[in-house]
Amino acid sequence: MSRVAIVTDSNSGITQKEGKELGVRVLPMPFYINGELFFEDITLTQEEFYKRLAEDADISTSQPSPGDVTDLWDELLKSYDEVVHIPMSSGLSSSCETAVMLANDYDGRVFVVDNQRISITQRRSVLDAAALAKKGMSGEKIRDILIREKLKASIYITLDTLKYLKKGGRITPAAAAIGTVLNLKPVLQIQGEKLDAFSKTRGLKSAKKTMLDAMEKDLTQRFAGEQMHLDLAYTCSKEDAAQWKREVEERFPGYEIRMDPLSLSVSCHIGFGAVAIGCCHKVPEVQ
Repeated sequence: MSRVAIVTDSNSGITQKEGKELGVRVLPMPFYINGELFFEDITLTQEEFYKRLAEDADISTSQPSPGDVTDLWDELLKSYDEVVHIPMSSGLSSSCETAVMLANDYDGRVFVVDNQRISITQRRSVLDAAALAKKGMSGEKIRDILIREKLKASIYITLDTLKYLKKGGRITPAAAAIGTVLNLKPVLQIQGEKLDAFSKTRGLKSAKKTMLDAMEKDLTQRFAGEQMHLDLAYTCSKEDAAQWKREVEERFPGYEIRMDPLSLSVSCHIGFGAVAIGCCHKVPEVQ
């Protein structure tokens, strides 16, 4: 039986503290703020990030350096036989492609999982991988199971402001101005590789209803008969997040719902005040 280490990045929403509790290593994502380098949950807290975002600081995302990645793998392979590395979706960052390339030099001891997830669904993949490793599965088998499951998930997000989509070039300044005047709240989705537009609504109440309706359709049609996890994420205040959780629990009774702050790589593009809902399939081998 091989000993398998599980590695992810902070896009999963797993903090350094939680990673230690779970026995998972978490690579912090790097950010440049006004040209200065910061690392998520190491030298950059959620509070500081949103403070700088509100100040219109120049914030850009990056990826872990190849040296940081391989140094961590080398360290782990002194104690473990294999490493399963679960980065954010390749459709949202080149960090996955870089990791795949680096793993080629490790003679089959490092398995990189491109299961096209981020935030709450990526977190579930990490927890599944850790559970499968405890069951004694090989790194290759764990990777194959996670790849098999990769599209059995979806996330819906609504934003409070169009400012950061405009800043990132995802919508035009004119569209942002009109949307602000009309109180348009876009609903975005992640199903597979990328963050895409799903719907435009008038006001937060309508946006929430659109997300809940979309999730109900996923649960009752797309994933009909499947056992699913239901999770929430947010960039809003804790009070607004708690209200969102109550609304979801009322709509979907019987689910054990977890809620976490949204990872900063996504938050960078959507700003403060967002709420999200996601689901993913319960891996049979874990149950």
